[in-house]
This record gives sequence, C-alpha cells and structure tokens, in this order.
Amino acid sequence: MSALTRQELQRALKSGRIEPLYLLFGPEDYLRNRAAQAITEACLKDAPLREFNESSFSLTSADVQHAIAAAEQLPMMSSRRVVRITDFSKLREADEGALLRYLARPVETSVVIFIADDLDKRRKLTKTLMDACASVEFASLTDSELAAWGKDYLKRLKVTTDERTLHQIVALAGTSVRTLTVELDKLATAALDTGFITMEMVEQLVGRSRELSNFELTDHLIARNRKRALQILYRLLDDGAEPLMLIGLIAGNFHRLALAKELMSRGTAREEVFRLVAMPYSKREDFLATARRTDTQALARNIERIAAADYAIKTSLGGTGITGARLQLEMLVCELTA
Repeated sequence: MSALTRQELQRALKSGRIEPLYLLFGPEDYLRNRAAQAITEACLKDAPLREFNESSFSLTSADVQHAIAAAEQLPMMSSRRVVRITDFSKLREADEGALLRYLARPVETSVVIFIADDLDKRRKLTKTLMDACASVEFASLTDSELAAWGKDYLKRLKVTTDERTLHQIVALAGTSVRTLTVELDKLATAALDTGFITMEMVEQLVGRSRELSNFELTDHLIARNRKRALQILYRLLDDGAEPLMLIGLIAGNFHRLALAKELMSRGTAREEVFRLVAMPYSKREDFLATARRTDTQALARNIERIAAADYAIKTSLGGTGITGARLQLEMLVCELTA
C-alpha cells in the first residue's frame, strides 16, 4: 500500500475511508499520537461499548501474540475494534512469523495501528509492513512548518501574535510539537485579556526548552553552516554550558567521524563500524554520508584546530575567563565552517 502524508490521512478519515492496517512511525510523537487517536475516533465514534473494542499493547512488556489475539476477536456491539501496537521496534524475531501471517490476512472487522519511533528499513518485516499498511511518517518539523502549525493552533485558541514573536517562540521551544503546544497554551492563558501574545510575554514565560542533541552542533560544523552553528553555540553558552565541555563534545564527534572514515577505508562492514562508533540508529545514514564526503586531511586539520582551541582555553592564551573562552569557541566555529 502506498505511503500517505499527514494531510492525506486526515482527508481519508474525514471521508470515511478506513484501512485495516496502519503504520505510524517517526520521531514526532505528538502528531503521531494524535493521528492514532484520530483513526481510533473514526472507527469507534458511534460504538456504545468503546472500552471493549479498544486495546493497546506495548511490545516492551507484552507479547505480540496477545495483540494478534485481540485483533482476531469480533467487535462487541460495534462494526470495528481497534488494536494499537506500540514500541514496535522491540518485536522479537521469534514473533515475526505470527505477525507476517496476520499481515497476509488481516481481520476485516479490526483496525490494527502499528506505532514506532524509528524503523530499520533493512529488515524484511519492515518492508512487508510498509507494503501491507497505510503508512504515515512523522518526521520532525522544520522551523517554518512549526511556525505554520503554531499559527493554526493559536487560531483555534482564538489568540494571535506577529510573525517575529511566533518565530521567537519556535526558536525557544524547539523541534518538539508537544513542547511548542505547552508553551503556546501557557502564552494563550497569559494573553486572555488582550488576545495578543507580545514579545515581552515570550521573554518572561517561555524557557529555553530546545533539546540540542550531542550531534546537532557538530552536524552544522561539518556541513559548514556557520549561521546555524553559531546560533546553537550561543544558545548553549547562554544556557550555562561550560566552554570546555563544548570543546570536548565537538572533539569527540570529530574523532568519531575520523574513526568511521578510517574503518570504511579498510572495507569494514557497517555493522562493525557502528559497533565501534556508537551512533543513534536514526542518524546512521547521514553520518555515513558525511564520513564519505569528508576529506581525510581536512578532518585531521580540524581536529588539530580543536585541540589548539582546547589548549588556549585551558591556558588562557586567548583571554581569561568566560569572555576569552567564548571568543575561542566563536573563532573555532568560524574556522571549522570556512
């Protein structure tokens, strides 16, 4: 079955088109969970005994056989029953056969929703799932998508703001729609009297909740995106991150990249590369692509420059105190992105 966008899923449900199998995956859990709830509502909106026709199973604690057994039951006083299977990535290989058999012949009166943060698309089961299910990916939203979503959400709350303030909220709230929603709810409550969110309200009420991963700063350094790298650097420093800790973070990721580059040049299998170079699964493809296009000599020069900045901060060669350390980090970012 072909993949759907979030908007296509909404239109299908609104028109009453409901599939027996859904696959909802990706890191944007707020929108993903809302989609699962929308599917459930479309299936059970008129069911008088809803609690008997709705089940959820997490594969971190439940056996997939129990979920399949629930899906094979007839609904009670309803045209459908809904079974949600979460933490799908925890499925044991020994249980794959039973699930494949169900995918081949799903029960017409059941709607099974598979939910996962990430998918290993190399597995045969993943391909079978994507072929059998109406699949929707919930990738993290870009800043412009978050701003558009936030504008629409504020409209529903009957509150407005200007474009500059909205983009500031997004910059502070980060990439999570859940976090953005919490912050917008908070600001909407503060703006009840006027119906308008001001920049002053944002500065007073919105915390710096953007979750910066250990790889985000380095990602932009390697991509030579100076503007984004400096923005992230300033945010980390303003939030109290120690300069030496940031130097260590940058150095560790560049060393990781150099090790992967060396292993790949020897023809090491990717599984072995990631056994030696720890990396979240969702970042592996991008990491390998970066390693392939990175010049070995340039990588060595960058590591030497990072070591020099580390030495300068520790010995106060570039100036004393936090001011000197910040200056060294700013110079380092500019040189690494040149």
